[in-house]
Amino acid sequence: MMSEKSARGRSAMGDKGASVAVVNCGELVTLAGPARARVGRELQELGIKKDAALLVLDGRIAEVGSYNDLRARFPAGIEVVDAGGRVVMPGFVDAHTHLVFGGDRVSEFVQRVGGKTYQEIAAAGGGIVSTLRKTREASEAELADAALRHADWFLRGGTTTIEAKSGYGQTVESELKILRVIAELKERTALRMIATVLAAHVVPPEFKQDRAGYVRLVTEEMLPAVAGHMLAQYCDVFCDEHAFTVDEARVILTAAKRRGFGLRMHVEQFASDGGAQLAAEVGATTADHLEYTERAGIDALKAAGVQPVLVPGSVFALGRSKYPDARAMIEAGLAPVLATDFNPGSSPMTSMAFVISLAALYMKMLPAEAIVGATMNAAASLDMADEVGSLEPGKQADFVIHEFRDYREIAYYVAAPMRPQVYVAGRRVA
Repeated sequence: MMSEKSARGRSAMGDKGASVAVVNCGELVTLAGPARARVGRELQELGIKKDAALLVLDGRIAEVGSYNDLRARFPAGIEVVDAGGRVVMPGFVDAHTHLVFGGDRVSEFVQRVGGKTYQEIAAAGGGIVSTLRKTREASEAELADAALRHADWFLRGGTTTIEAKSGYGQTVESELKILRVIAELKERTALRMIATVLAAHVVPPEFKQDRAGYVRLVTEEMLPAVAGHMLAQYCDVFCDEHAFTVDEARVILTAAKRRGFGLRMHVEQFASDGGAQLAAEVGATTADHLEYTERAGIDALKAAGVQPVLVPGSVFALGRSKYPDARAMIEAGLAPVLATDFNPGSSPMTSMAFVISLAALYMKMLPAEAIVGATMNAAASLDMADEVGSLEPGKQADFVIHEFRDYREIAYYVAAPMRPQVYVAGRRVA
């Protein structure tokens, strides 16, 4: 886990970025406000400034306001970028990804199209176990090369910060290998990353008859090794019908909490089994998926201050129809986050813009609510709300100039071939 806050989410941009003045912003979506998760009516407050300008000095936002007010304070010789009257907004923050893995699962995609279910494929030796084998066999260099390609996809789509999980190794060395790759990528790409250890993804085949033995391996060897090398800030557990039980997850999360990890959870993707209540009980930062979570689970999350991370892309990609009840969560006062759940099996997508469209169409989130979920609320769930997620003085200058002139078009033009201009620490990276 990272002991220094300044180390969290660092990218290859380094501590000192570029200086630039962005002018002619038709809609500057600042999301200005308190550096915390937003709830209720706050989800519709985007802090939009019309015909605005943005001054960036050494990679951080110095001032936001009208061009007439700011131009007299532009340093001599500063690069000026004309936004062309388009939407300028914070880079997306994707708070649930599986960035690093070996191989792919294209053949399983074809099986699902042909009528096989996710669970049937997994029972036949596919699914996560298939990726487990390929990841264990891959070298660190091979994993890094593949993950760099994925990182580029995120950046080109306007995502500037991600959470990246392990979980496709499930031996001490393989989990450390994945987390070392994430640490390496922080130095090789502009994409900011927060690492999460997901050793408890599924029970690996060699422990099928000794589930308790694998739980001990995670708690007594894997988590101490990850903590000792300071390779992850969070610990995640997949608590669901084909992964870990509530009791098993409780043991792992309790051990992780003792070692100083923040807690995240995959819960109730396929069934309502008490996973949401466990997230509340252990004080998890987030509960992710929640497709089958009922009112009691929503109330428990609210009482404990747990943020729901909703991943409609995985529902869509699996050809399912049961989406999380985002409206009930918003009405209960929760602070929803949107994420891609990028992974080789159930959600091979990196586009946060597409996720925003899915959230609007199938979870009935207003475009403004979805954008908050994909920026400020996501940043808060990663303890980065004081660094990214909004465009305010002092924050990292991670922003995107979209092709659109109205922020609502991001949700409206579903899967449009957007070509945003993407900046991290004031430098154009895509």
